[in-house]
Amino acid sequence: MVRFLVIGFFAALCAVGMAQRLAGLGEAGTPHAATATTPAAPGPDSASITPGEASIAKSADGHFWADAEVDGHPVHFLIDTGATEVALTQDDARTLGIDPGSLNYNGTVVTAAGPARAARVKLGVISVGRAEVADVEAIVIDHGLQTSLLGMTYLGRLTKFEATQNAMDLKS
Repeated sequence: MVRFLVIGFFAALCAVGMAQRLAGLGEAGTPHAATATTPAAPGPDSASITPGEASIAKSADGHFWADAEVDGHPVHFLIDTGATEVALTQDDARTLGIDPGSLNYNGTVVTAAGPARAARVKLGVISVGRAEVADVEAIVIDHGLQTSLLGMTYLGRLTKFEATQNAMDLKS
């Protein structure tokens, strides 16, 4: 399990680093998320979006970026089907009211910056648009993670997730 976690994080972080370099962003920042489509009232363009669903447009860098809500707080995620777990940066953990200094970093992952320690946490509810999952296992990485990753501890609990050429559709 740990080997798969390490391999998944390394692959995800390499992909993030390459995408940032290709997009010319480097250390200056990350792309903004495509907002999940969650229409307030049914209309001709909202027929395919129903309660429990979200559609994320593919970003110009070829990735799917989601502005999610975690326990009522906004978190910017890279959707990463190769990440075993939801992984939080220390800054995002703080946003959620988690004190990174008080965590037990008893796991190890490999990031683009090299090995890093990881601490397990449990999140109450993650919502991307209307696609909501409760009681999500996650880890907080002590260093080396540029952006939080929305991995399989969220995605794998959805009824369905599907990537097309232009969007990723989520259904809880």
